[in-house]
Amino acid sequence: MIYAAYQAQADLMDPVRQMARMSRRMMDIGFNGFGDTPFLRNIAAGLEMVERAGLSHVRPAFAIDAVEVGNRLVDVVEEVSLKATFGSLLHFRKDVDQPQPRVLVVAPLSGHFATLLHGTVRTLLPDHDVYITDWHNARDVPLSSGPFGFDDYVAHIIQFLEAIGEGAHVLAVCQPCVQVLAAAAVMARDDNPAQPHSMTLMAGPVDTRINPTTVNEFATSKPLDWFERNLISTVPAGFAGAGRRVYPGFVQVAAFMGMNLERHMKAHVELFENLASGETAKAQTSKTFYDEYFAVLDLAAEFYLETIRIVFQEHDLPRGVLTYRGDTLDFRAIRRTALLTVEGERDDICAVGQTVAAQDICSGLRPHRKRHHMQAGVGHYGVFSGRRWQSQVYPLVRSHILMASD
Repeated sequence: MIYAAYQAQADLMDPVRQMARMSRRMMDIGFNGFGDTPFLRNIAAGLEMVERAGLSHVRPAFAIDAVEVGNRLVDVVEEVSLKATFGSLLHFRKDVDQPQPRVLVVAPLSGHFATLLHGTVRTLLPDHDVYITDWHNARDVPLSSGPFGFDDYVAHIIQFLEAIGEGAHVLAVCQPCVQVLAAAAVMARDDNPAQPHSMTLMAGPVDTRINPTTVNEFATSKPLDWFERNLISTVPAGFAGAGRRVYPGFVQVAAFMGMNLERHMKAHVELFENLASGETAKAQTSKTFYDEYFAVLDLAAEFYLETIRIVFQEHDLPRGVLTYRGDTLDFRAIRRTALLTVEGERDDICAVGQTVAAQDICSGLRPHRKRHHMQAGVGHYGVFSGRRWQSQVYPLVRSHILMASD
């Protein structure tokens, strides 16, 4: 019923948003004839805020057309290297003179599209041949395609690394740090030639028993069947995935916004003021962020519930009982994949200590193949986006990948 009610409200509001868009465009034409006055700008700003009052369920474009490599501008072409049922391997292809280290960026599957890592990808591109996991919206996957659980996520990572080929590197952001560790252990166990030369784990919930955050406490405050009863819904008719049980993306976004409601409200007030005062550059920065933030995808119910149980409630990975396809994984088998863990000092989602726990879990790695960095002054998103990511974290990531490329 949650999903049906949400969709009914979205369908009801769509004509209102369309009307606001048309009215604003008519006013843009009117400015040319009647003058650009503060009164008209306030009305236009209000109409645009109404126009933007809704969520999107379509992945935005990465829109990275070119990057500077060395001293020249190189075109970037997005192409799907491999399409699986619940995700695609997206390649940012460049025509460069020398081969670059191939890096698979594993995006979180937590209610947003992979484009949430736009800044991460753009920073990596000048020095690396970049791929990313482009997860599909579960409401667009037919029920006949079957379920998608924790092990299926790990299997997708392995499949993508095999498609990229021997000698690749993997970088995981937030939630998939656990699955990337699992994939590395499986590939090491099987002596898979495509096992990554390095893995970088950034702000991930490897051991959420350490310095538990509000997110962690909520996940352990209720039994698993409570999450299933209250947060899982069924995709309504009219979508390819009709009948599939999902954790809706709009629920996740609402939860994230609730954690910082005052900040988001202030940001929207400032957006209105910037639109009304003609501060287009400032307004565009805010619009770009929220266009991405309000583009949501649904998670398959199996994956969401298994992640709650395995990662946040039972802590299978740090307790040494994590399984894949029924077999318990031995993380001592990871000996060839160099490890870098990165945390943010002010991270209120994955607190300090939760990601570095991977260092002890990967006990088979020699000390010189393990490194940790705690970035001062940043929260969760600052670990992989923004100024400090570019100037302080990324140089360490680049060096880690370079040293492990031999």
